[in-house]
Amino acid sequence: MKKPDLKNLKLFFIFSGVCTLALIIVVFIGFSFKSEKNLAKVNKYKASDFDHKAKQFFDKYKEVTPFYMEGVSTKRTFNQYYSLRQYPGSPPYITHEQFDDKGVQLECLSCHEKGGFAKAMKNYTPVTPHPQHTYCIQCHVKPQTDKLFKGHDWVSVNIPKLGRSALPGSPPPIAHSLQMRENCIACHVGPGTVVPIRVNHTMRGSCRQCHVPFEVEGVFKRKNSK
Repeated sequence: MKKPDLKNLKLFFIFSGVCTLALIIVVFIGFSFKSEKNLAKVNKYKASDFDHKAKQFFDKYKEVTPFYMEGVSTKRTFNQYYSLRQYPGSPPYITHEQFDDKGVQLECLSCHEKGGFAKAMKNYTPVTPHPQHTYCIQCHVKPQTDKLFKGHDWVSVNIPKLGRSALPGSPPPIAHSLQMRENCIACHVGPGTVVPIRVNHTMRGSCRQCHVPFEVEGVFKRKNSK
């Protein structure tokens, strides 16, 4: 075998070895990657969309400013609340410009992470219920037209019924799903809250200690124990 052939063969084996080693490293990293742990480091919030134990909410409760927690509710109505949504439960659209006077895109969490009064908007900014999701415009968009793009037969979902307490004076159940709505403060506390659903005990930080999701409509019957 000629010397050039031996040289090419050596290069081939070296290249194959490097590729094999790289593949092993990639596979090892892939199996050892823990998405929740790493995302939590980046976003500083637990990467969880559905948290029955309410830890994510309680951690967020401690970060909201006292100014927002003690804010007096405005005259915001349910009609205004639902006018910002395609249907009950959908993400509200962005009601303001997304860029400042210099053309720099606004940071959503700079206003919506802790709530407060935004001088530029001349209004109170609500707290986001899911601060771990930082790419806001993936779900929240600014309308481009008021006209219907294409005809459809879509029928909107029903608005959640309020109240329905088990006993007179008992805590009302949660009328909606908890996914993407872990932070109760976002809708039930603060000066921008809709009046009928604003709570009068903001000092209590664990809402789900008394309020639970409404999941069963039938009367509960205990099985006879033998």
